[in-house]
Order: sequence, then C-alpha cells, then structure tokens
Amino acid sequence: MFGLGVQEIMLILLIAVFFFGGEKIPDIAKGLGKGLREFKRAMEQSDEEQEQAKPLKVVSKSSTNGEVKGAPPS
Repeated sequence: MFGLGVQEIMLILLIAVFFFGGEKIPDIAKGLGKGLREFKRAMEQSDEEQEQAKPLKVVSKSSTNGEVKGAPPS
C-alpha cells in the first residue's frame, strides 16, 4: 500500500486526530465515502450511456449556402 507500513499509517492517523480533532474524523470519513460512491456511480452511468449511444446524423453547419441573412445580394 504505497510503501507504507503499519507504523507510518498509525502516525498519519495520530496526526490527523490532533489536527482535526476526534469528533471531526467520522464526518470527514463519511464525506469521503459519499464522494467515492458518487464517483463510482457516475463512472458506471457513463459506461451505460456509451453502450446505449446511437450514432448521430451529421448536419451541415451552413444551411444558408454561405449567404448572410439581411445583407444585400452581391
């Protein structure tokens, strides 16, 4: 796991408790979990949309054949 041992992880958690306080840690973990869940759901939804996507018909951008509306003909 990123080359971190148990001691390093415990030290990081201890610093996090000192920095955020014991009461904020569950709120932070809860928010992180919601974010990861939403990201995963969006990735799955994107895959489903790609499977259901149909090729679209290409339409020309210039439907006026190069003429400008309201300009006198030259």
